[in-house]
Amino acid sequence: MTREQEIRKLSQQLLQRRHFLRDCGVGVGSMALASLFARQSSAAGYANPLRARPPQFPGKAKRVIFLFMAGAPSQLELFDHKPMLARYDGKPAPASLVGDQMYAFIKPDAALFASPFKFAKKGESGAELSEALPQLAEVVDDIAIVRSMVTDAFNHAPGQVLLNTGSQQFGRPSMGAWLTYGLGSESENLPAFVVLSSGGGTSGGSANWGCGFLPTVYQGVPFRRTGDPILSLANPRGMSAAMQRESLDTLKHMNEMHLATMGDPEIATRINSFEMAFRMQSSAPELMDVSKESKATLDMYGYEPGKPSFANNCLLARRLIERGVRFVQLCHEAWDHHSEVVKGVKGQTALTDRPAAALIKDLKQRGLLEDTLVIWGGEFGRTPMVESNPEAERSMGRDHHPTAFSMWLAGGGVRPGVTVGRTDDLGFHVVEDKVHVHDLHATALHLLGFDHTKLTFRFQGRDFRLTDVEGNVVKKLLA
Repeated sequence: MTREQEIRKLSQQLLQRRHFLRDCGVGVGSMALASLFARQSSAAGYANPLRARPPQFPGKAKRVIFLFMAGAPSQLELFDHKPMLARYDGKPAPASLVGDQMYAFIKPDAALFASPFKFAKKGESGAELSEALPQLAEVVDDIAIVRSMVTDAFNHAPGQVLLNTGSQQFGRPSMGAWLTYGLGSESENLPAFVVLSSGGGTSGGSANWGCGFLPTVYQGVPFRRTGDPILSLANPRGMSAAMQRESLDTLKHMNEMHLATMGDPEIATRINSFEMAFRMQSSAPELMDVSKESKATLDMYGYEPGKPSFANNCLLARRLIERGVRFVQLCHEAWDHHSEVVKGVKGQTALTDRPAAALIKDLKQRGLLEDTLVIWGGEFGRTPMVESNPEAERSMGRDHHPTAFSMWLAGGGVRPGVTVGRTDDLGFHVVEDKVHVHDLHATALHLLGFDHTKLTFRFQGRDFRLTDVEGNVVKKLLA
């Protein structure tokens, strides 16, 4: 029986019993049976919806760290070297390549713009990387670069929501929600799905880590940037641990009675949330205490005490997955370079290159990379044409580009040291091994032990999935 069938069957059983007892006028009998129903719901997993569950088949990956580079990094400054752009720098973009493609802020005949960054082949794999990524070059043989990503959206909010949920429409479950729905959690003391942020706020907002129509227990839990990761974990003055436990036990008993009567999965979420908050009073401070980390480790990441940095979040991501967290999403919203793209890329790689490479090194040293899937990338790419608009005070930038961009993956069954896909000589379109966002999702789920067409949830009369009605596993990415 699938997870969804299990939930639906129990709901129907509880609903039928509630109607029977109500229609027969039993009243007190329903209260007497409440604890029995609560135990039954617990046995079926209702009171613990995040219990660990096996995948559909043995997967190489057990958990995910998603380094979400929100704002859309320029692939032309980082991964996709285009020497031909230098020959045509400053000339209008060819109409034959632009076609009917629409852009957010520039005209289709805007001038081509060659990247000033130098590229070189790195590692034994010979992957070509920009000089802006010197630290990633040290682990390039451990990652797989995809230069042929495509998406359907060319504005940030729909693009981010599509990358994270498989749809441009708000209200769909995110990747982390689907994964925790499918696998549950290996941690009893921390949320299954944690969100860490640096840079600015994401255009897609909380939809990027939301649960959509899945029970809310599967949504991401954002940790605060500074101070306590979650507010109100400390007891108020005069409230002892014993008093708190007694209060929570009473509340839990009442919620279980309500769950047994109503069969509503949101009540199970409520029970789980209260219990998780109680356990986090001890687990969260321990998680945030990096005093036992070696100086070499802290230096490798570039850890800065008390700062809401991407480096700190990368270290925290490793600590979270060590403690059983299933999905960690790092949102770094700082890549939207409509102006001064060279300066912007230099600034952001100075913040992100070192810790991202350190994360790969650290996971590998600890034996965690082999079953941890790491994904790096943004919602789309940037145009081969320049964006300059004096009225908007923009110059030497790049516009949104959905038809060709780059991402990279590592660990968790990903084939290391490969480069998948190719774009045309000017970087307009994919000409080899096109990888749609749906294909990325299908591949990630495959690595985690799921057939993406069978991890479904019935909502409004039909079965939904992360890949919706498309998606193919990218076999060249599999080890």
